[in-house]
Amino acid sequence: MTTLSPLLQIEDLHVAVEGKEILRGVSLALYPGEVHALMGPNGSGKSTLAYAIMGHPKYQVTQGRILLKGEDITSATADERARKGLFLAFQYPVAVPGVTLFNLLRTAGRALRGQDLPVVQFRRRIREQANLLKMDESFLQRYVNEGFSGGEKKRAEILQLTVLQPTVAVLDETDSGLDIDALRVVAEGINAFASPANAILLITHYQRILRYVRPRFVHILAEGRIVRSGGPELAEELEARGYEQVLQQVRSQA
Repeated sequence: MTTLSPLLQIEDLHVAVEGKEILRGVSLALYPGEVHALMGPNGSGKSTLAYAIMGHPKYQVTQGRILLKGEDITSATADERARKGLFLAFQYPVAVPGVTLFNLLRTAGRALRGQDLPVVQFRRRIREQANLLKMDESFLQRYVNEGFSGGEKKRAEILQLTVLQPTVAVLDETDSGLDIDALRVVAEGINAFASPANAILLITHYQRILRYVRPRFVHILAEGRIVRSGGPELAEELEARGYEQVLQQVRSQA
């Protein structure tokens, strides 16, 4: 019997920003085929965890380790982590003037695979994924996120996810600012990416995206720590009772 190893393992992670400790001992393991949802109130450290996993230099790991496919990447740069199969979809995607979405995807794909796919094959793949996300092909020739609406930016992020096929995807509040139609389309893209070969950490405030992307585990992050974990029913409890009531219960049991 084969025992699976985690694709992403976070061990007792402490992270400081400009000398202020934000994360105070986060441990988490994502195995192949798993979707984990990370929920929590504003200021709990969700985005800090996402940036620390990706290697943003502003976020200093003061204790603990981050392992990707068993390799310690705690000291690796962001581009090294990306080449090893780690992907971050930003809560607020930034514009990249002068770089078309097509060229970004082609360059990133070359960096990940070490070689170019034939242009015809690559264009076909991008078109298939763009159609899934209901994106007009004209977006591929536009500069990345320049003049895009909020929903278009999020679809462009998921297009990158489905085309690049990373091993581990960290999606930082991908649902924020989306109307119900855009939310469904983005969720369909996430579900199309999910497979036994990868893992997803879906960071969100609300349960609504979890109606379309069903997580195996839900974790509550508060005051820099994961204070409770459970199945999808935990998200439903948060929706019904709110963060404060659930956190009060957690504190009373501590």
